Amino acid sequence: MAQDTHPDPNGEAILLARSRAGDKEAFGMLAQRYCSFAVGVAYRMTGNSQLAEDLAQEAFIKAWRKLPQFRGDCSFRVWLGRIVTNTTLDYLRRQNPEQPLDETLLPAGPAEDAPLRHLEREEMRQLVRQAVLSLPAQCRVALILREYEGLSYREIAETLDIPMGTVMSRLHYARQLLRERLAPLLELPEHSAGGWREDASDAR
Repeated sequence: MAQDTHPDPNGEAILLARSRAGDKEAFGMLAQRYCSFAVGVAYRMTGNSQLAEDLAQEAFIKAWRKLPQFRGDCSFRVWLGRIVTNTTLDYLRRQNPEQPLDETLLPAGPAEDAPLRHLEREEMRQLVRQAVLSLPAQCRVALILREYEGLSYREIAETLDIPMGTVMSRLHYARQLLRERLAPLLELPEHSAGGWREDASDAR
């Protein structure tokens, strides 16, 4: 039986083509698909969920206006990530270095956890999040894209438009700072990054 060779009308390539032709509905579908990604990057860079949503919305507006400049030499996710990070970094440059943190923490553990253990894990998440937010912005965004969003070194280099060697040096410096700041708080050994590891296999 012959296979169906018709392209998926909701596939990313089709939606991009339609969006570049001025189809706002198609771009809306792309925005919905990558909304969590955009808000997540902005949130982890600022620590403020309402601000993150506003910055993500601003980034999507910029992406819509800049679509004719999208050459397709990287994925849409990487291209959008570049716009989100630049939008957020521009905001941070205009503001005081420290932004107010939300009361909302990272997702909690299972409901059946004992209250004390639950509180300890919440406190640890808060400490880690505050340590990440205290990093210099350029190092912070590289760490967020790697550790939270799972981008490869090459994708981070494309997103931030910097050489891969610069990505590696920023990540190394970010992890070193986290080790220094978290080790005494969480009683970690000096050589441990509490999950922020150096791994040569990441450079791909």
